[in-house]
Amino acid sequence: MSGPYVIRGSVSLPEAELMWRFSRSSGPGGQHVNTSDSQVELRFDLARTEALPQVWKDRALRRLAGRLTDGVIAVRASEHRSQWRNREGAAVRLAALLAQATAPPPKPRKPTRIPRGINERRLREKKQRSETKRGRSGHDWA
Repeated sequence: MSGPYVIRGSVSLPEAELMWRFSRSSGPGGQHVNTSDSQVELRFDLARTEALPQVWKDRALRRLAGRLTDGVIAVRASEHRSQWRNREGAAVRLAALLAQATAPPPKPRKPTRIPRGINERRLREKKQRSETKRGRSGHDWA
């Protein structure tokens, strides 16, 4: 593996809490694909981890509730023919998923009024357009 997978700041995925499972990847391939376990399933027990701050953990549990099975999140990777590259891909995808799920909520939008000048310009342009169109009718062009 290429080192710790940072979620955000100094918080990273602990290698000891990652559970790996390997199986044969489906789809087309040659003789090699029938004998090698290149598909990777990475599981992370989000409900019991001590690596995340409690606030982040609660936020992630709430946002990922549809993807969790008994508090465990699973990510599969089988894009590459090599198990090592699939392991890398699964770990990066899990870190990105947790980073997104633990991100703080966006600040609420503060409603603002439209400036009077913008509204006046819009009405002035509408009036000009109306005058242009009215000038086109009523003439006998023949």
